[in-house]
Amino acid sequence: METVAIFDSPGKGRGLKATKEFWAGDVIFSEASIAAVVFDSLAERICHSCFRRQEKLQRCGQCKFAHYCDRTCQRAGWAEHKLECSAIKAYGKVPNENIRLVARIMWRLDKEGSTVSDMQLTTLDELEDHIADMPEDDLKELKVDIHNFLDYWPHNSKQHTIDDISHIFGVINCNGFSVSDQRGLQAVGVGLFPNLCLVNHDCWPNCTVILNHGNQSAVNTMFHSQRRIELRALGKIAEGEELTVAYVDFLNLSEERQRLLKTQYFFDCTCEHCKNRIKDDIKIGGREEDGVKPSEEQVKEATDYCFQMLEKMEKARLNGDYHEVVKICRECIEKTEPVLADTHIYLLRMWSTMSEVQAYLQYFDDAADYARKMVEGYMKLYHPNNAALGMAAMRAGVTHWQAGQIEVGHGMICKAYAILMITHGPIHPITKDLDAMRIQTEMELRMFKQNEYVYHSMREAALKNKPMTMIQTL
Repeated sequence: METVAIFDSPGKGRGLKATKEFWAGDVIFSEASIAAVVFDSLAERICHSCFRRQEKLQRCGQCKFAHYCDRTCQRAGWAEHKLECSAIKAYGKVPNENIRLVARIMWRLDKEGSTVSDMQLTTLDELEDHIADMPEDDLKELKVDIHNFLDYWPHNSKQHTIDDISHIFGVINCNGFSVSDQRGLQAVGVGLFPNLCLVNHDCWPNCTVILNHGNQSAVNTMFHSQRRIELRALGKIAEGEELTVAYVDFLNLSEERQRLLKTQYFFDCTCEHCKNRIKDDIKIGGREEDGVKPSEEQVKEATDYCFQMLEKMEKARLNGDYHEVVKICRECIEKTEPVLADTHIYLLRMWSTMSEVQAYLQYFDDAADYARKMVEGYMKLYHPNNAALGMAAMRAGVTHWQAGQIEVGHGMICKAYAILMITHGPIHPITKDLDAMRIQTEMELRMFKQNEYVYHSMREAALKNKPMTMIQTL
């Protein structure tokens, strides 16, 4: 691979650095997974070959477990599923997703060797498994998984030592990458991408990772393109600069990010944003108005109250009681909004939830107001090309369009499009959707500026799905 090189990153171990200059939106490298599986909970709703969400899927007639869009996807996924299919039939039940992924990885390594591609920079043996760092409860779960794996693994497949099996489990535990659906909106599975495992973390990274599903629609599988991750530059990267991605969301406070990284990835983050607690003050601070700030005690009281209400809100949300969610959020916002900063992470969560739920309940004006506040807060916290900011701006743009606020809606959609062109690229389905929205809202905005009354009349008629009666002129 000519674009990157392995090097010893100070305090981090092995890492990847750029061997040429990159600019925002450049694909530094792409990589197909060694193996990937659908989550247990979504096994009947997601295609096991292309990982697309479909209403009606065809079930494998042999194991009765794997589901596919159609015969084309089934043929495309057969190489990965063939041994799994017979193993599930022999085992008599379906093992969990970790066991299924480890088995798929080991079958592929047995067949193709430790290097499955000319572009592969590292073998799985060289990757860290961090088993020695695992807490006792996790080790107990690991032993159960290994025991079940040994029962599941066919006798006619190559047999492996406990140490080799444990190592693969450890590698996927700290290096497994979530595989999203075709729109990139929900994690639906997990896969292993060896080169990506070499990219170190930074809370303010210079790269992002997205999943490109490729194209498996052609009847002849020789014309299919592989499901792959793409490492994309968020801005200018100099030759020799280390490539980094964020393992956890920057919206968390430094202390919480460090806790998550230590728990899941077994290292202490020493990046500048963690060391200097950059932006922590505004993530948990008070609102300043005309040079006057609330006291620390008032901010703490409002923060604690907001945290308690978030827990209540989440319970109501899980129960599907959306009117109760709105009631809890509104009560919390009315009490804490005058005290907390517009970048306070708890207030942002309240605004985000209110926007989502009110849009679902079709109170679009209310939803648009909260969505705008959410995006304005995110813009002060996130990297300007952060994918989460782009997705939030897209949601806000759609919500403002639904509310008939076409000027703000078009502006938000354009902002989202600019970000996702960098983070996802022009051929990703979500970017294509955004481009269509951008063109549509631009056309509507021109109509709005020419004749506001006609625009709203046509819009109202369209929303009611009724033809507009033409107004007779004098």
